[in-house]
Amino acid sequence: MKNDKLHAYIENLIPERPEFFINIEAYAADNNVPIMEVAGMEAMLQFLRIAQPKKILEVGTAIGYSALRMAHAIPEATITTIERDHERAALAQQYIEQYGKKEQIKIILGDALEVEEAVASEGTYDVIFIDAAKGQYKRFFELYAGYLTDQGVIVTDNVLFKGLVAEETIESKRTANLVKKIKLFNEWLMNHPDYHTVILPVGDGVAISKKR
Repeated sequence: MKNDKLHAYIENLIPERPEFFINIEAYAADNNVPIMEVAGMEAMLQFLRIAQPKKILEVGTAIGYSALRMAHAIPEATITTIERDHERAALAQQYIEQYGKKEQIKIILGDALEVEEAVASEGTYDVIFIDAAKGQYKRFFELYAGYLTDQGVIVTDNVLFKGLVAEETIESKRTANLVKKIKLFNEWLMNHPDYHTVILPVGDGVAISKKR
């Protein structure tokens, strides 16, 4: 497809990341750990370089890849990140310490729907990045939007879900149900009275929502 060739062309233009990040990408690929696609990550990092946030909240640490990429791009920012999987959180902490970002990145261990008090104790955030269970995006957004600064932005990954949001027929019932939830979230978000939102067709689809 033409779009596939364009995406490959763009990805081939992206400068190579430091070896540390390439190794994390390889580990994620080998162990089926979901991390942000490179093109989507580069788009978000460029946005962060422009916005220069001081405090970032990440919903969904996985193994720390996105948090570390953000910390590397915006060294003045502090990042609070939430992860419910103990093994992934432990590996993320290991990577964070290896890369010397222990003072910049704090992991909150627990379900994002259950650790609001810990998140609130850190104050408000200039950017909230949602990249966790896709079926819960609306709940994550509603739960943590109240901790966004007045000029804050919420970034949500995977909103195009491998292009499946545009498909009329999906064989897997489970996948179809998840796609339905994502489509409902996208429609809700695009029509939210308190936010201006744009969906960028990069990576797996990135939504950027700015307070009106």
